Amino acid sequence: MNHLKQIAAKLPEFHIDAMLCSSEPGEFYAVGLHGEGYAIVTANAVRYITDSRYIEHANETVQGAEVVMVDGQRNYAALINEFIDAHGVKTLGIEDGYMSLGQFNALTKDLHAQLVPANGLITGLRAAKDEEELARMIKAQDITDKAFSEIIKFIQPGMTEAEIAAKLVYDMMRFGAQRTSFDPIVASGPNGSKPHAIPGARQVQKGEFITMDFGCVYGGYCSDMTRTVALGQIDDEKKRVYETVLAAQKAGIAASKAGVPGVDIHRAAAKVIEEAGYGPYFGHGYGHSVGIEIHENPNANTRDTTPMPVGAMVSAEPGIYLPGKFGVRIEDVVRMEATGCTDITHSPKELIIL
Repeated sequence: MNHLKQIAAKLPEFHIDAMLCSSEPGEFYAVGLHGEGYAIVTANAVRYITDSRYIEHANETVQGAEVVMVDGQRNYAALINEFIDAHGVKTLGIEDGYMSLGQFNALTKDLHAQLVPANGLITGLRAAKDEEELARMIKAQDITDKAFSEIIKFIQPGMTEAEIAAKLVYDMMRFGAQRTSFDPIVASGPNGSKPHAIPGARQVQKGEFITMDFGCVYGGYCSDMTRTVALGQIDDEKKRVYETVLAAQKAGIAASKAGVPGVDIHRAAAKVIEEAGYGPYFGHGYGHSVGIEIHENPNANTRDTTPMPVGAMVSAEPGIYLPGKFGVRIEDVVRMEATGCTDITHSPKELIIL
């Protein structure tokens, strides 16, 4: 998998002769390899530069590019300059959103071309997933769904949040994940009011919620889902909050389609929570794009007015968090389409009582 043709086609729009893909996600998007290297793309030629740790893998994996290796005589700057000079590159786009000041200063000093901020070239392309990217994300989500089906059979009173998190990680790996897409969140009882709680030694107890937010990477692409389950019977307030969050998520999904700004999707979900009287307890955005990274653009929040492109993969994750009491979050990932969206998450969302 690579997206070299797509990158090359965008060069005129950004008024650059070449694009330098230097970040880990940018490199992977360009050539399909995480190799701690550089890909430099012109309209007619591509060079991928890496070191001895990754050269064998690069030679086996990278297609449509000249693959070269740094050595004691030629470092990265020398090999980039060699390509720049050979192809008459005067303006070189960079991923300024990922580049440190130190890296920028070093490249400015060493390279034979003017560096031009062009972060939007790569991130704009990454916003709309193609069919191969979609297939990888569906597989990652299938693995995550399978892990959920196992965890609800595993949880027992007295287990710690950390034990539950470890089981989620183990199952995703044994079902085919490369790695987790982020450290899993398992928050029980009053810890559930912390959206990004860290699993710890707290033992889960009957009569409370357990929120689990987890995902994995398959083929370089992430999954992301959250489910809140009840351990034993719960009181009416918990049931009311759960049903409100579920209704909010459904409203957000119903509003989701290509061409709709993320802020409008957020508002559709937030309105349900506000009308139920829990507005102050939903403090984060409704969703974010997912792909090579777990958080990408565009977003569905109070600030993002970017219209959703066809193919955007966006989380749907409203929540209500009552400090010191409990919290509820439900999360799926949907694909934006011209007439609506497709939910790739298949785990049940109706309240599960273990």
